[in-house]
Amino acid sequence: MSEESELKFCSACGALLEIKIPEGDTRERHVCTKFGQIHYENPHNIVGTVPVYNGKVLLCRRAIDPCFGKWNLPAGHQEMKEGTMAGALRETKEEAGAELKNVCPFMLLDVPFASGTHIYFIGDVVNPDCKPGPETLEQRFFSEEEIPWDKIAFNSVKRALRCYFSDLKKGSIGFHYEIKEKPGKE
Repeated sequence: MSEESELKFCSACGALLEIKIPEGDTRERHVCTKFGQIHYENPHNIVGTVPVYNGKVLLCRRAIDPCFGKWNLPAGHQEMKEGTMAGALRETKEEAGAELKNVCPFMLLDVPFASGTHIYFIGDVVNPDCKPGPETLEQRFFSEEEIPWDKIAFNSVKRALRCYFSDLKKGSIGFHYEIKEKPGKE
């Protein structure tokens, strides 16, 4: 159960919610005090891409908080009734204006302390002259040496970038799974 949960009232009837373990369950849940409806809180998927062109990665400088002005891979929240790859490609189009081909899964990063999962796909940028969307101040293709590591928005992005450049040196792009147990440095 999320400590910072803002659930207070039942979305069906407006009654107060109480936190308890429902019969037959093993976890605390928000339960309607009037009709007993259970309100589940589930993890959030962050979906994105590692867009590549000639061995360089396309990064977007954020025009929104959190991390305004820092560099990020195109990524965001997966929408309801949207597949993970579809969401990642949508975010890439919205934030970077880029379309990808040869797309495949690249990294799954479990972040249980933040109730989330970060899922990255990798693909080749179709046209490098793409134009960023309103959530992006600017975008650029970076080689490993050019990346402003101290200005990267999130640790998950650093991990994905490090995995990509490591794979590139090995000559083979693989799939990566990691679990981040607690906040802090990568």
